[in-house]
Amino acid sequence: MNHVMPTRDVRDVYGRRYRVGEDAKDLTGHSRRWQLWAAWACMIAISPLQYSFGTAALGLESDRGWGAVQTLWLLAIFVACQALVAIPAGWVQRVRRASPTQLVVLGGLLSAVGLATLAHADSYAVVVIGYALLGGTGAGLVYAACITTSARWFPDRRTSTIGFVTGGFAIGAVPSIVLLTLADSPGSRRLVFDLTAIVAVLATAIGGGLLKDPPRHWWPAAIDAQAWAIDRKLNRSIPHNAPAVRHYRPAEAMRTGALPLMWLMLAISAALSLFGIAFVVSFAVSTGLGVAVAGFAAGLLAAVNGLGRSLAGTLSDRFGRRRVLAAVLMVESFTHVGLVVAGEAGVGWAFVVCAMFAGLGGGAFYAIMANLVLEFFGENSLVQNQAILYSAKAVGGLIGVGVAASVIAVVGYRPLFLGAGLLGVLAALSVRLLKQPGRPALPVRPQLGTPVAGSNE
Repeated sequence: MNHVMPTRDVRDVYGRRYRVGEDAKDLTGHSRRWQLWAAWACMIAISPLQYSFGTAALGLESDRGWGAVQTLWLLAIFVACQALVAIPAGWVQRVRRASPTQLVVLGGLLSAVGLATLAHADSYAVVVIGYALLGGTGAGLVYAACITTSARWFPDRRTSTIGFVTGGFAIGAVPSIVLLTLADSPGSRRLVFDLTAIVAVLATAIGGGLLKDPPRHWWPAAIDAQAWAIDRKLNRSIPHNAPAVRHYRPAEAMRTGALPLMWLMLAISAALSLFGIAFVVSFAVSTGLGVAVAGFAAGLLAAVNGLGRSLAGTLSDRFGRRRVLAAVLMVESFTHVGLVVAGEAGVGWAFVVCAMFAGLGGGAFYAIMANLVLEFFGENSLVQNQAILYSAKAVGGLIGVGVAASVIAVVGYRPLFLGAGLLGVLAALSVRLLKQPGRPALPVRPQLGTPVAGSNE
């Protein structure tokens, strides 16, 4: 007979609440790692919708007769829908109106519709509805549910968990980027989209079926929550990342000025990242580097974008969120300049290296900023505050892809890449302006915990 530990309500020196005593196996039938891998697999499956589009754009232009600007506005609208869906999806999951399984399975079906539309629809209006609107909505549902659920199961490793799961959203596009690079006919490109649509349905149905939210404030029983709050051996993020002074509701967080500044920084960072995703392939081809170099650069950008997120999250635990955030934004800005220099010089290997570092800088900031929201504004309104922040990606997508495509058609690539580099430097320097709201200059209380009324301690 299994011994079941009593559930306890524990609070640490900062007043944060932990629900201790329930094992993940008792709640779901599996260890919590199943939730992590299921969320990652679902993100892998929907990745081609965004990260393969830059490679697919060349084929879409030639197969459908669309211009470059018209084609890339599809990606801009897709990104806006994907980001804006995070707000209602986060709220629906938080109030338990929908389970993560329901959100992910529905999102997977809509994502498959988006991919199938790219494969078979010749009408631009149909592709706008099928890929940009429905596909973007589906990707947003999967993205929001997977991040929220996995982070709740790993509250002790939130940054690296969010980095790992969101990394799947980039890494999963690598096979489709390779196949689209090799595809030399409309029929072969349609086959790639059809295969990715099938994978999206199957992966989200299987992986989404495993996802389940833990109870509110759940904490793994094997880790002493009160010690974790103050022991730097258990919690590597101490002392560089102090917890929130109190819980801020969205309106309160906006009034502090910190959330609007973070929103602006994320909008700029997302615009730079999406600009690279959208234009690396077409710029490489325009400079004469060839489709093979362009495809290799795009694939490496996506792979490093995904793999670098978890690493950046771990580094931010060790050295501080703001310090690492400034570093990755600076890397992202300089590599945009490097892409211009390497591309116009015709040095393929240097172009690929710059694309790799563009991927590193262009993905790491998502996980870091998601955790800054927790550490600045607390957990009671975490989903809503993170959704507000993530909505900045919508503006970043419209400017970094749609508006950028329109401007490139007039002035060419060089001014946009150089301007993106300068904008990235300004974003990196603005990190110094981020201050944790309400942080008093008081010492941390020396006790390990505080009694909670009604607890079983």
